[in-house]
Amino acid sequence: MVNYEVTVHTGNLAGAGTVNNVFIKLVGEEGESKQKWLMSVKGVSAVLIGMAPCFNVSCPSSIGKLVLIELNKHRLPLMPEDSWFPAKIVVKSPEGDTYTFPIYRWITGSKVQRFREGRALTVLDDTHHLGRYSRQQELQKRGEDYCWDVYSEGLPHCIKADNPTSLPCEVQFSFTKTTEFFYTATTGLTELKLKGLSCSKKNWNNMDDIKQAFCRHTSISDYVQEHWQEDAFFGYQYLNGVNPALIRRCKTLPSNFPIKDGMVFLSGQGSLSDEMEKGNIFLCDYKLLDGVKENTINGKKQSLTAPLLLLHKTPDDQLKPIAIQLKQVPGEDNPIFVPSDSEYDWLTAKVFVNGADFSHHQLNTHLLRTHLLAEVFAVSLLRNIPMVHPLHKLLVPHTRYTLQINFLARQFLISKTGIFTLYSASGGEGMLTVLKRALSSLTYTSLCIPDDIAERGLESVPNFHYRDDGLKLWDIIYKFVDGVLSHYYKNDAAVEQDTEVQNWISDIFEHGFLSQACTGIPQRFTAVCDLVKFVTMVMFTGSGQHSAVNSGQYDYGGWMPNAPISLQRPPPTKKGTTDQSTLLQTLPDVSTTVQGVSTLWLLSKRSSDFVTLGQYPEEHFSEEVPSKLIKNFQGELEVLTAIIKNRNQALEVPYTYMDPEQVENSVAI
Repeated sequence: MVNYEVTVHTGNLAGAGTVNNVFIKLVGEEGESKQKWLMSVKGVSAVLIGMAPCFNVSCPSSIGKLVLIELNKHRLPLMPEDSWFPAKIVVKSPEGDTYTFPIYRWITGSKVQRFREGRALTVLDDTHHLGRYSRQQELQKRGEDYCWDVYSEGLPHCIKADNPTSLPCEVQFSFTKTTEFFYTATTGLTELKLKGLSCSKKNWNNMDDIKQAFCRHTSISDYVQEHWQEDAFFGYQYLNGVNPALIRRCKTLPSNFPIKDGMVFLSGQGSLSDEMEKGNIFLCDYKLLDGVKENTINGKKQSLTAPLLLLHKTPDDQLKPIAIQLKQVPGEDNPIFVPSDSEYDWLTAKVFVNGADFSHHQLNTHLLRTHLLAEVFAVSLLRNIPMVHPLHKLLVPHTRYTLQINFLARQFLISKTGIFTLYSASGGEGMLTVLKRALSSLTYTSLCIPDDIAERGLESVPNFHYRDDGLKLWDIIYKFVDGVLSHYYKNDAAVEQDTEVQNWISDIFEHGFLSQACTGIPQRFTAVCDLVKFVTMVMFTGSGQHSAVNSGQYDYGGWMPNAPISLQRPPPTKKGTTDQSTLLQTLPDVSTTVQGVSTLWLLSKRSSDFVTLGQYPEEHFSEEVPSKLIKNFQGELEVLTAIIKNRNQALEVPYTYMDPEQVENSVAI
């Protein structure tokens, strides 16, 4: 008779323990144990929250190298059925070997659950028949649990679920996350001291009323309120605000933006063509919004323009707007506004650009390019890659909470009764139009920040902290991913022959990018480097990129005129027709403002169970090499944090959104 020492680690989460009977079976290459009832010496279940009790499982003889364990539980008579969250199970064999079985998932019901030993194995390396059988069974079950659904034709597909509680337990919010999220959602107006204004359909009387209404400040929102009218700060936001993905170097003016040299003032420098040749002229084109049906809010049709904006890098390295055309088609009723126009003509033009930027940012840069894509990556991973696979171990921490937060976004933000549907200029039918256009024009290279920066010609723009921090962060993630995947894939053939990985990318191409080859998204992987780049993009999108376009929403949008959710008046068709009164009539009414700002407050709120990029409280890897690579990864992230903090000390407006210490592992808010 030989004994196996079994230590059961229950997760330190609210409700993680169980009072049900728990049973375990050890399965090895040369046999298996009988089913063992895990109980303490006191005769009751010992799998309580945060506990790690030890048990002996006896076998007549050694069962060889352990392949997997089987767990199941049954409720005691007169006791309720509950859920159990085991973190891991560690088994010490009579030969002195230690096997770790990472679990980190909720076990509900009484069905048998199989878990593999912690050593990562690709499908090619998993040669034992029991191992192959278990991964096939796991993927079959996951295919049933994670089904695709179509929210709207022309958009990336999403997980099929009736409500958040119908999502698989392993991807639902924790009790802490649920409590905090819904508390913030229901008390946001109160926290911002705006509850008494939420039903007012009146226009704002003056800017001071707006200032007095908003009592919740951040250091950056205060700066925005003070400097939002300044051209230099207006331009700065295209580099380091919440939508740094639109600006590009302008080599040739678009044919529908008929600017001549005499129309713009370049501080005594050369001609516009000379400045374009030097790389000092930049363009922001909101053509994605052209012709989109405007929303009707509080019975009034709103205005949504598709501006063209030209910016100039000055000799003192500031980026300033020099021309704005508010509609795509040039004409007498579509003047080109310039800084030398009257104060309110120029300010009104910038406000219309801010309004367009709000819709472009929320729908394209934020919702589509981080949230919806992260969901596609997550569902495809959970459907096609078993827990024992190194890719699952690498990426599953970066899917945390994504499926539920996206379900809630569809339910509360973009549904027929959602906040953005009801209160944004692009809400309703227009919202779906923008999203479909954005997906059809999305490219793989635009999701990879080194390629994206090069394509937009922004390599040498000064004071571009999003670029500087983002490129460093991408390189750190790439090095980590390359180290892990190169450890398991020794050559390109190993990638090409991995059917699970090929099914993963095929699922992403079909359900995320709707089989559009023009996106450049890989349809299969033929080399290790191709897989490394794509996985780096997946991790970067769900962590650094999401932080860059999400975390500063209240910072830059808490002062509403800087990021109006909607605009009430059409754009001016002539110069000299604006003043403070027309500007106030253009800005969203009080209730629309309140709904928009309180939503930005919710979306910017960090939860207490935030998991910082590179921190892995759930230990999916147990081998020495990946464990060492994780430590190196964490060390390099700490160095980047120190570099960013040091740089920020000298900045009037610190840029923190790519600081690894402020970046979450996943799209979780």
